[in-house]
Amino acid sequence: MKNRLRVLRAEREWSQADLAEKLGASRQTINAIETGRYDPSLPLAFKIARLFGLHIEEIFIDDEGVAEAAR
Repeated sequence: MKNRLRVLRAEREWSQADLAEKLGASRQTINAIETGRYDPSLPLAFKIARLFGLHIEEIFIDDEGVAEAAR
């Protein structure tokens, strides 16, 4: 799943460790989400969305949605 997490975090000048602390997650989890190696659980995705004041769909883009949009 693609996401905008790195961009959103950088806009606020937060490190991965800063974001991890705000979310109660590990820095490694944040890195894995940003690089697309790990899809967050639904509760964590909602927590991320609330922190940034956005809808989940504004942060996370499923690969199927990307493929359909390209058609």
